[in-house]
Amino acid sequence: MPLNQPEILAAPSPRWTRGGRFLGDARLHWLEVLLDEAFVVPGTNIRFGIDGIVGLVPGLGDVLAGALSLVIPFAAWVRGVPYVTLLRMLTNVAIGLLVGMVPIAGDAFDIFWKANRRNYQLLTRSISQPHRHTWRDWIYLLLLAGGVGVLFAIPILLVVWILAWLSGIRISH
Repeated sequence: MPLNQPEILAAPSPRWTRGGRFLGDARLHWLEVLLDEAFVVPGTNIRFGIDGIVGLVPGLGDVLAGALSLVIPFAAWVRGVPYVTLLRMLTNVAIGLLVGMVPIAGDAFDIFWKANRRNYQLLTRSISQPHRHTWRDWIYLLLLAGGVGVLFAIPILLVVWILAWLSGIRISH
């Protein structure tokens, strides 16, 4: 992906006047590049940013990278993007943060996941096509909700199964 800044149209939200200077197009693009694409692995097309580097610091690195990754969704909120887009952005950050906490493998995941690039692209799409949700936005959220539901259901079903199994065992004397 070229590092040229795409053009972002005017913001539809009155909140934008309060945060426009700090959360301007150039700064958000700069932040996205810094966090996800600033460096290149020599001899490859693999790009990474300080998000992948900072994440190597146990505990604090992932929290700091996660906090920096919230700037683009915050800017999207200030600009008045639809809530479905904000939810997708926050999900991208959460996935990067949660998987990124796994030592080494999580940092490799961060390099390829690029939550900030995804969020910046969602922001530019949402601003250039205001209030247009695609079916992919809704499918993404439905699949995410289903996956989270399964993850929560597995331990509950396991406990129920263990309790049922234990109640069927009789200790004889």
